[in-house]
Amino acid sequence: MHTTPESAGTERVGAFSDAVVAVIITLMVLELRAPESASLSALGSLWPTAVSYAASYLFIAIVWVNHHHLLRLIRRTTPRLIWVNFARLFAVSLVPFSTAWIARTELAAVPVAFYAGVFVCVNLAYRLFERDVFAQADEPQLCERARRMARRRSAGTLLAFAAATAIALWSPVAGFLLVCTALVLYLRPEAPGSAFRTASTD
Repeated sequence: MHTTPESAGTERVGAFSDAVVAVIITLMVLELRAPESASLSALGSLWPTAVSYAASYLFIAIVWVNHHHLLRLIRRTTPRLIWVNFARLFAVSLVPFSTAWIARTELAAVPVAFYAGVFVCVNLAYRLFERDVFAQADEPQLCERARRMARRRSAGTLLAFAAATAIALWSPVAGFLLVCTALVLYLRPEAPGSAFRTASTD
């Protein structure tokens, strides 16, 4: 397969993003602390850490999968696209900090609200990245229905994360559960009801 300057640029963006995501996951793992006692009850007391870590790990996995899904549609990297990607990675880099905060405070109101707010920032950056990528994708790659469904999904999840931020101040557990529920919509890179074709690499 012949490598063009455009495809090389896209590969560099993907490789850099992969490296940053790997560091973020490593930082989260380093926050895990084994209990001092050798009992199941001691392990059970770590449930806030386990739950928050699992949700954050799922979130970062979703970020990675959806990121590479969009990269397949890019025909050329632009300065704007690169900066939007940096902004998105910056927002994702706050996940380990916010995860550690809600774990140590056992899902207290303000930390959970901050955690949901991080998801809002990531989703905003994702919408910008998605918009720039869609502007490059032609009709055979991404039909109008797929574009419309993807926009609706990103708008819906943005509203859900924003609502979770507000709800968490009143009910942290409800806010956290709303965040987890919204993540389910991104388990598949393609929005429900959409049609997607990868570009030819020949």
